[in-house]
Amino acid sequence: MHGMQAVKSNINPSRSTRKSGMQNFAHPGRNVSAFEIKPGMAIADFGSGSGAYVLAIGEALRGMGHVYAIDVQRDLLSRVKNESARMGYKNVEVIWGDVERLYGSKLADDSIDIVLISNLLFQLSDKPSALLEANRVLKPGGRLAVIDWADSFRGMGPTQRDVVAKEKANSLAYDAGFEFVREFPAGAHHYGLIYKKVNQSI
Repeated sequence: MHGMQAVKSNINPSRSTRKSGMQNFAHPGRNVSAFEIKPGMAIADFGSGSGAYVLAIGEALRGMGHVYAIDVQRDLLSRVKNESARMGYKNVEVIWGDVERLYGSKLADDSIDIVLISNLLFQLSDKPSALLEANRVLKPGGRLAVIDWADSFRGMGPTQRDVVAKEKANSLAYDAGFEFVREFPAGAHHYGLIYKKVNQSI
C-alpha cells in the first residue's frame, strides 16, 4: 500500500471507538478547515469511527494526496470504504490497526503531514502510546489535531472520570514531542487543539 509499512499487530477488535453518534456534537466539515489542509497532503485519522472526518478530509484534498482511516473495527472500516467509493473519493485508504501500539497504525515513519485524533483520546487506555505513534508517523514539523469532549455535560459525553481536560491533552502532547500551536473552536461541547511535531519521540 502507498506510504505504508507492513507490521504485525495484535489488535483487540472488542475495543470500540464509539465515534458514530458523537460526530453529531462536533462539525467535521467546519473543523477540518482549521487543519489548513493542502491538496497532496497525506493525512491519518486515528480511530476513524464512522468516517465523518475522513470524508470531510477527502473533500478538502480535492482528489490529491491520501487520507488513511485507521480503526480497530472492521465493520466501521467497511462502511467508510463504501461511503468513500460512493462519493468518488479514490484517495481514501482504510487500515485495520491499533493506534495504542507502536507501529499499530501500520504507517511508515515520517510519512504523514497531519494526524487527527478526534473523539478518541478519552477512550484510550494508553493515551501516551497513541501520541507517540502519531509522532512516529508524522513528518518533521507535521501537525497533530486533537478534538475531544470539553466536559461530561451531564452524561451527554463521556463520564466525568474519562474526560481529558485541555491541560491534560497539552501535557500528553508535550511529553510525546509536540509543541502547542493554537486552539480552534470545535463545537459547543468539544475543544480543538493543533500541535506541531518538534522532537522525534522514538
